[in-house]
Amino acid sequence: MNATRNTAGGPAYSALRGRIAPMPHYRRWFVEGGCWFFTVNLHDRRASLLTDNIDALREATAWTMRRYPFRIEAWVVLPEHLHAIWTLPAGDADFSTRWRMIKTRFSRALPVNEPRDARRMRLGERGIWQRRFWEHLIRDDDDFGRHVEYCAINPQKHGHVRRVADWPYSSFHRDVRRGIFTEDWGAGIDVSGEFGERGDASS
Repeated sequence: MNATRNTAGGPAYSALRGRIAPMPHYRRWFVEGGCWFFTVNLHDRRASLLTDNIDALREATAWTMRRYPFRIEAWVVLPEHLHAIWTLPAGDADFSTRWRMIKTRFSRALPVNEPRDARRMRLGERGIWQRRFWEHLIRDDDDFGRHVEYCAINPQKHGHVRRVADWPYSSFHRDVRRGIFTEDWGAGIDVSGEFGERGDASS
């Protein structure tokens, strides 16, 4: 598999439904140097901390990348969750440490005023992130392209914008500049259904 091949102009979003195994039957596959799709959620799904503090998230990501490198294939940040596709270096499958560092660095940049349950208080944990996240090993070029498309379409799927190009917190704009997407990509795509939204894997 060539994990970085640009296949984002492939099947329309509506074709995603029914092509991935049901989430409850998902099991983790560790592949050193693999390419992975992630969904990471805030603890409070009504919050907007990610877009309200986008610079802190960018800094936390850059800080982590300097210490544990990885390549960002796609990324989209919504108010209360994000999706990303990363390729890790050969011989390295430790995406959990990278997410822990991003989460921790981001949390430290925010004031401690979020509600926390007794367990989080006892452990000295912040109440910003869900402890768990969803990850999916990209299997081949087609799988890669469909997940890149999913990242791009997500703000439109959730009703934040009417056009994909109107959402600022997305690698879609980088990919338009690279010629992977056209500026008007996403028009007329069916954004009903669910895919990649659960947090079934451990963080």
